[in-house]
Amino acid sequence: MPEPDLTVVGGGLAGCEAAWQAAERGLRVRLFEMRPTRSTGAHTGDRLAELVCSNSLGSLQTNRAGGMLKAELERLGSLLLEVAVESAVPAGAALAVDRQVFAQAVTDRLAAHPRIEIVREEVTGVPRGLAILASGPLTSPALAQALAAFTGTDHLYFFDAIAPIVSADSVDMRIAFRQSRGGEADDYLNCPLDRGQYQALVWALRSAERTPLREFEQTIAQGVRAGAAAFFEGCLPVEIIAERGAQTLAYGPLRPVGLNDPRTGLRAHAVVQLRQEDRHATLYNLVGFQTNLRVDEQQRVFRMIPGLERAHFVRYGQMHRNTFVNAPRVLLPTLQTRARADLLLAGQITGVEGYMGNVATGLLAGWNAARLARGRAPLCLPATTILGALCGYIATAEEKHFQPMKSNFGILPPLEARPRGRLERGQAYADRGLRDLEAFLAAAKDD
Repeated sequence: MPEPDLTVVGGGLAGCEAAWQAAERGLRVRLFEMRPTRSTGAHTGDRLAELVCSNSLGSLQTNRAGGMLKAELERLGSLLLEVAVESAVPAGAALAVDRQVFAQAVTDRLAAHPRIEIVREEVTGVPRGLAILASGPLTSPALAQALAAFTGTDHLYFFDAIAPIVSADSVDMRIAFRQSRGGEADDYLNCPLDRGQYQALVWALRSAERTPLREFEQTIAQGVRAGAAAFFEGCLPVEIIAERGAQTLAYGPLRPVGLNDPRTGLRAHAVVQLRQEDRHATLYNLVGFQTNLRVDEQQRVFRMIPGLERAHFVRYGQMHRNTFVNAPRVLLPTLQTRARADLLLAGQITGVEGYMGNVATGLLAGWNAARLARGRAPLCLPATTILGALCGYIATAEEKHFQPMKSNFGILPPLEARPRGRLERGQAYADRGLRDLEAFLAAAKDD
């Protein structure tokens, strides 16, 4: 391929979406991914768009913020959303994927694009020329140091945790039962706990030994702020939740609401849900059980869960460091850096959290890179959309206490007429935002 019009660094969700969008708009794109030449310590393979944590991409219902964002991405022509739907596994009202099928499909689509060149090597400095940095939560120390020097500010960091996966045939179905919360489907396996079993599990979680941070997590590049571990509240290790109160898990990921055992008609004190991981329903992950416990402790503690006494673990939970910039100081709502108009950031490194948030920022960065290459002004989506609100939030939040933000209705402008019901309010937000997005796209066609 001739010299590229655009360099994209990072073959995760954001980088893949950005590369595709820019290439579809006529740019020659060179996409750098350092795996397998250099591992991150959390990824397991060399495919693009590998999902490291959960295989769930969140709700499909437009009266939920995550569902509204997916509806926006559908209208915006997101490649990764399209592939996710094609790779879906049953998950009730949520979109979950077979992560191997999903990653392979994304890799194949990008590799076959005539205007995308995939280069398997580490980028250690901020690229010159039109570029998108989408290096993700495990940005290499060398690139993190270069980005810190470029921005003149510290990176922040927190810790993400991954849930374990068990084989379906090792779950005791004499105890576990199939049902989705509310009974609308039977896409989840449910392991019921009585009060005594729940209390024993909480005690075991609190007292179990944890894995020390690995070397790549302890290596903080120059300019990256060191200090005590900080956890992202949306992905807390289960043992940390257990420490916060005796009933915290029972009111959180183990809440039994909407889950009555069909064999008894009774509701347990707590329920551990398992979500289908692959299309063949041979693997299930423990919902809400992100963890940093030692492997032997995971075996001991999680086999205390009724139905998992003989569980076969095909992947154990782990914790890894996540890196992001101080976006209000560094970024514009267009995802351009304030210091250099031709350098854009996308994905988790911007401070946007969640799989689909990463995809969405990649899409916008790819669109805007293409516009910049054509000498046109970059776009800001309407503030009434989830994507527009997310980009506006990270660019204008308070610098001193900036933390990552997931899709939520709280970042949207207030409704003129506010329905009383939560779901009705959510749908009103979605109706307004999608209407504004359609008008925005119609006007942009003439731009």
